[in-house]
Amino acid sequence: MPSARLLVLFGSQTGTAQDVSERLGREARRRQLSCRVEALDSYPVVNLINEPVVIFVCATAGQGDPPDNMKSFWRFIFRRSLPSTALRQMDFAVLGLGDSSYKLHRRLLQLGGSALLPVCLGDDQHELGPDAAIDPWLQDLWEKVLGPHPVPLNLDLSPPGVPWPSKFTLQFLKDTPTSGPEELCVAGTDPQGPPSELQPFLAPMVSNQRVTGPSHFQDVRLIEFDISGSGMSFVAGDVVLIQPENTASHVQQFCQVLGLDPEQHFTLQPREPGEPPRPRHSHCGQGLASGPGRLAAVRVALPAEAALPLPPQVLCDFPHTAAAIPPDYLLDLLPLIRPRAFSIASSLRAHPSRLQILVAVVQYRTRLREPRRGLCSSWLASLDPVQGPVRVPLWVRSGGLTFPKTPDVPVIMVGPGTGVAPFRAVIQERVAQGETGNVLFFGCRRRDQDFYWEAEWEQLQARGCLTLVTAFSREQEQKLYVQHRLRALGPLVWELLDGRGAHFYLAGNAKYMPADVCDTLLSIFREEGGLSGPDATAYLAQLQRTRRFQTETWA
Repeated sequence: MPSARLLVLFGSQTGTAQDVSERLGREARRRQLSCRVEALDSYPVVNLINEPVVIFVCATAGQGDPPDNMKSFWRFIFRRSLPSTALRQMDFAVLGLGDSSYKLHRRLLQLGGSALLPVCLGDDQHELGPDAAIDPWLQDLWEKVLGPHPVPLNLDLSPPGVPWPSKFTLQFLKDTPTSGPEELCVAGTDPQGPPSELQPFLAPMVSNQRVTGPSHFQDVRLIEFDISGSGMSFVAGDVVLIQPENTASHVQQFCQVLGLDPEQHFTLQPREPGEPPRPRHSHCGQGLASGPGRLAAVRVALPAEAALPLPPQVLCDFPHTAAAIPPDYLLDLLPLIRPRAFSIASSLRAHPSRLQILVAVVQYRTRLREPRRGLCSSWLASLDPVQGPVRVPLWVRSGGLTFPKTPDVPVIMVGPGTGVAPFRAVIQERVAQGETGNVLFFGCRRRDQDFYWEAEWEQLQARGCLTLVTAFSREQEQKLYVQHRLRALGPLVWELLDGRGAHFYLAGNAKYMPADVCDTLLSIFREEGGLSGPDATAYLAQLQRTRRFQTETWA
């Protein structure tokens, strides 16, 4: 190997940054570079002073916040006591999937690091996805890295068409093991700390109710879990993470196309020292290196779901090619199924020992014959507690929305569609505390098809606990959205924000709505507050800096 030691550190919230980091690792090894890929919070940050070349891949959670597996690193790297020459020996580059990348780049420069390249910012909203910016940036990166550390003449650069050795070796067993740890690793009666990804709580599903009309284009579910005895606690704004499974039919289809027996037992060993073993099965953080596993039990995202860009039809259309994939490469090609985060839609004050979520079942058509389906939402929708006991592995974590603790501070909430879920939790919590300054702007298509919690909202409004403003976009010739209702009530919005110090919250789809709502707010600031254009922009920025304007949006 050349003398360069390349380290790739990632901070990932949904897994995208981890995917990009693993791609970096593969490309580095193809160039005969020694490379390690690690999560930021699992890396001993004090060792950075000994690293010659480090690539940081950072996602952003919430409003420019670092992701969960980066927070400890973030707190350390921003300590004021760190000397300005701490990283003078380190060359670095930052590949960002959000605003936090610019902050990290500046901080590394302040600590003496030398930037190989400007920050790369991958944009999920680009028509070609984040790769549109990442691909050319990586080309420049390898030129910079290999400049002082060229590949030796006696080592060839592996051509793109030649596969690099797989990360793992998979050995099928001729005989079925007499015993094997196939049990789920879940939080038991005496858990080591609160439920987590490594030790989720198997929550009994209490109900799974469709809350959209039968003729509505989308299936939306209100799902309730019993969390008695879990040790979990949450407040409004928190999220629950759910670990889904592949359906039995997709596992069978996958194994059939690849010519594999789903009941075949095997062992799995990492090729390189320090490579973490992959989990054995659905809810266990253990690795296969310590014992045999079963193909049908391995927790990987099968291409039957929207978790991968390869639907099953691709495998079925090329059966000979699919069947020729060496088993050793399966875990290089298929990622682990990642947990899915949902806004918690209930308060423990209103529903003790219960946790509720609002789930839109993802299904859409492409040019391919089979519709694309969201792995987690489709799996949840298929579970029916009426037919028998159902348990779902889950755990909770802090969310991106925080609500005022000071009494009598009004809150304005804009939550069209399923974006209303976190606001139901906060309204329940605030009403239980006697807070009445709750203003909710809710939008959907039709009152009789997708007006979630209609009776509950109207009851709270009758009690004087809630001001409800609705926008039913398809019930008149001209479409009516939440931003139109917001503008119509501009005097009230301005009075609450400027006169009473209200907090403003926005949740929902990130495509058009957030920008439209922000434009509407700027218009209200100008027309109701008498501010100039620049002053209105500065006013909104001030609300954001002081956390009086918060958003939770998704693509």
